[in-house]
Amino acid sequence: MKFNIDQLFQIDEVKAKNALEYLLYAAIIFGVLMLFYFLFNIYLKKLEGKGKYPYVSKLRKSLRAPVFLLALFISLIVPLQVVELPDKINSPLQIILKLILIGLSAWTAIRAISLTKHLVLRKYDITGKDNLKARKVYTQFRVMERILIFIIVIVALSLGLMTFESIRKFGVSLIASAGIAGIILGFAAQKALGTVLAGFQIAITQPIRLEDVVIVENEWGWIEEINLTYVVVRIWDQRRLVLPTNYFIEKPFQNWTRTSAEILGTVFIHTDYNVPFDALREELTRLLEASELWDRRVNVLQVTDAKERTVEIRALMSAVDSPTAWDLRVYVREGLISFLQKNYPESLPRTRVVMEDNLASKPDRMLENNP
Repeated sequence: MKFNIDQLFQIDEVKAKNALEYLLYAAIIFGVLMLFYFLFNIYLKKLEGKGKYPYVSKLRKSLRAPVFLLALFISLIVPLQVVELPDKINSPLQIILKLILIGLSAWTAIRAISLTKHLVLRKYDITGKDNLKARKVYTQFRVMERILIFIIVIVALSLGLMTFESIRKFGVSLIASAGIAGIILGFAAQKALGTVLAGFQIAITQPIRLEDVVIVENEWGWIEEINLTYVVVRIWDQRRLVLPTNYFIEKPFQNWTRTSAEILGTVFIHTDYNVPFDALREELTRLLEASELWDRRVNVLQVTDAKERTVEIRALMSAVDSPTAWDLRVYVREGLISFLQKNYPESLPRTRVVMEDNLASKPDRMLENNP
């Protein structure tokens, strides 16, 4: 059968006139709405230039796509109240309007979440030293934002597909076999679902937070990203360790900043038994007081072990966070070793060998035997 496009769009003169009238109304309404948005955008730029409202820039950028979709939706739906369109145009137009409305709602919800996160998080400084509360809030909003956006996108796609009658009927026909398919998919996606659920659990219980200092897989680093299915750890040498979220639920790991960023650092030195402990304690105190890395909480020097050749001395000190504690330990270790080298070199580890001189008694025995 030959396809005739004229038969597809066979519209009488009156309805064709209505269609042109509808397009004219839609163009006028869309132009007026975009003009208002343009003027409002100029006003927001002036507020942004004054610097009194730091959130205006984020608001202005977040409004672009939702405002465009809203203006398009209004300009298409309002003329329908005054102009009667042919069914061949009206039916697909109704589907387009529904899709625009779904997309507009989803986009507005996503932008609202992003704007809310920006307004809340700008009050917290995650780069500061005492940033425990900031890291907690950042982690909650970062994970929950991804969860909510994922749900919004899934719902929007579902509603969009349901606007088409053929797809809706196809979906209904699949419900009968959903039981068996659900069991198969459940077994197949068991690990994936477990990883996603672990992401929810991390967002709620927070065993880790953004910028937490952790030791995982014998690597020391910071939590850089927390997603629904994986976590990125920034290693101290700028490598990245990517782990599934359920790793932090199922396996043990060290979190050095779980309740506080403050941490204790240790320096172990092995010396000879004749080392002067009091002088070493005074030198430790002098080194700590001369350094800005020390937070003045802990300053202890103790003998923690005594072996057959050396004694083990532990210097214990405190710092505001783990990177600072590392630098402080290096500084104290170098200072104590230099102090011993310059002032008490005999206190450095040494090996003693005692030799008995048997020749000292041999001449006497020779004289005694000599007639």
